[in-house]
Amino acid sequence: MNAPEELPLRIKLPASHGALEDYALREPRAFPMRSTHPFTRIAYSAAHVVADPRKPHDPWVDAALDWDATIAYRRYLWSLGLGVAEAMDTAQRGMGLDWPTSLELIRRSLDAAGDVPNALIASGAGTDHLKPQDVHSIDDVIRAYEEQVDAIEALGGHVILMASRALAQIARSPDDYARVYERILSQAKAPLIIHWLGEMFDPALEGYWGDRDPLRAMDTALAIINAHASKVDGVKISLLDKEKEIAVRRRLAPGVRMYTGDDFNYAELIAGDGQTYSDALLGIFDAIAPAASAALCALAAGDRKRFDEILAPTVPLSRHIFAAPTRFYKTGVVFMAWLNGHQSHFTMVSGQQSARSIVHLAELFRLADAAGLLRDPELAASRMRTLLSLHGIAE
Repeated sequence: MNAPEELPLRIKLPASHGALEDYALREPRAFPMRSTHPFTRIAYSAAHVVADPRKPHDPWVDAALDWDATIAYRRYLWSLGLGVAEAMDTAQRGMGLDWPTSLELIRRSLDAAGDVPNALIASGAGTDHLKPQDVHSIDDVIRAYEEQVDAIEALGGHVILMASRALAQIARSPDDYARVYERILSQAKAPLIIHWLGEMFDPALEGYWGDRDPLRAMDTALAIINAHASKVDGVKISLLDKEKEIAVRRRLAPGVRMYTGDDFNYAELIAGDGQTYSDALLGIFDAIAPAASAALCALAAGDRKRFDEILAPTVPLSRHIFAAPTRFYKTGVVFMAWLNGHQSHFTMVSGQQSARSIVHLAELFRLADAAGLLRDPELAASRMRTLLSLHGIAE
């Protein structure tokens, strides 16, 4: 007698119209282990932090981290051949993670990287320790940048120069941006990565580079970068606009890399257009790390078709995670880590787990499953049921 056919795992999920719908989970995709063949693109994953819900603190005021789980996730990313972009906005810089905790995070990650052969890591330096009421001049911004850059370089770290809310607040013209960036670049011990973060990620950065017109802002940024090309490793653009990114990368000085921060169009930007291509510094690589690694392996082997096949199902997931208000994408990234067993809870710094609705998270669950990225469907379904129950939704 034949054994009974195993039925697919099912769960009832809320839909946009409010009713519960029956959903059958797929089998997870079997992504190959990373080969020894080197990637042909530099790929950083902007890594999230794991909060510590057991530590007594005020979540809206203090950042309490589970250091062991946080560093373990970085080791996981390195094991897949991905670099770690540390203490970036994915780690909730400017949304709960303060500078002292960020510096401790950077220190711990750099220490951990020392134990991992060829571990790639770069860390964010900004001005977020400077309170808005204390910003009186461009010199205040310069000193704030210098403090964080010096601290990271003193630890032996590679710097990602983050966009500055303080600079956006005080600057009156593109010349003010040129003055700040020229000063920091001239003093840098090693080439930096410059991060242009768009207002869809942080509304306080609207009009960055001294102009609300993105094309004129682009001219200002390129003039600064290309004039100091020897001090610029690359530029990360997070504008969610592939045409603007392609336009910038075609105008970069030789040797300056484009690191895509476009979580909508990353697949085609990394693959390239036959003339230029983008390396990667992406928040979505935190959530889709196994697929990202496997796709980069395929690209390195010259298999563009396989690269596209792997990443295509991840794009709808990424577009959902980074849907407006885009600044709340961190909730989806941490939700994915919880579903996949990388952390024991769905608690975030500043309570940001509440930034997305249960309907949004249910659709994220569907899209992650469709992309084959729920590595243990039974665990993921069990955790989803727990979350639904906490929202008063029972099957």
